[in-house]
Amino acid sequence: MTRPNTRERILEVALDLFNHDGEAATTTNAIADTLDISPGNLHYHFRTKQSLVDALFERFEQRMLALLSDDAPDRIEIDDAWLFLHLVFETIAEYRFIYRDLTDLCHRYDGLHRRMRGILRLAMRTADLMLEALGRNGEMDIDDDARETLVRTMILVASYWIAFDTVLEPDSEARPDRAAWQVMSLVSPYLEGDARLAFDQLGRAYRRS
Repeated sequence: MTRPNTRERILEVALDLFNHDGEAATTTNAIADTLDISPGNLHYHFRTKQSLVDALFERFEQRMLALLSDDAPDRIEIDDAWLFLHLVFETIAEYRFIYRDLTDLCHRYDGLHRRMRGILRLAMRTADLMLEALGRNGEMDIDDDARETLVRTMILVASYWIAFDTVLEPDSEARPDRAAWQVMSLVSPYLEGDARLAFDQLGRAYRRS
């Protein structure tokens, strides 16, 4: 009965230390010391540091795949887009060590690059479908080339906002709401009609928060 609890505690502490200190700077001994367990006990549950990273990445991956979709929505409201982005960025903030050292992690851990690339591609597909729905319903005026560029820029910002904020404001907490607003601001010049009005209302509410 104690093994699942110990395993969960290891994952929780590893995630906290990875997020705070960086995955590369965190040893399995440091995780064991924080938990006040022996290194042998930790390695009973996770034989290597890679197995720890893999387990945490799997949880992150499941959360992201549940949010991202390959289905085209018939219609999307600006409030829906805001909520969706906020949920995505909350997930990224919770597992921010992945994005903080994204290139290094993909280089050092087998299979992570392929799986992360799949998430990025699905994120781009989801963003494209959302923009396409806005255009189809007359709430966005953008041509195909500009939409392709916008999608790539949205996912670029989504992928590296954690690293940017960590360098610029190292003592601040992650701000999913600010990241969501930055991405929405990229879309705003192309909005029309009710979507434009909804975005302006959203902006006023965001600036008051």
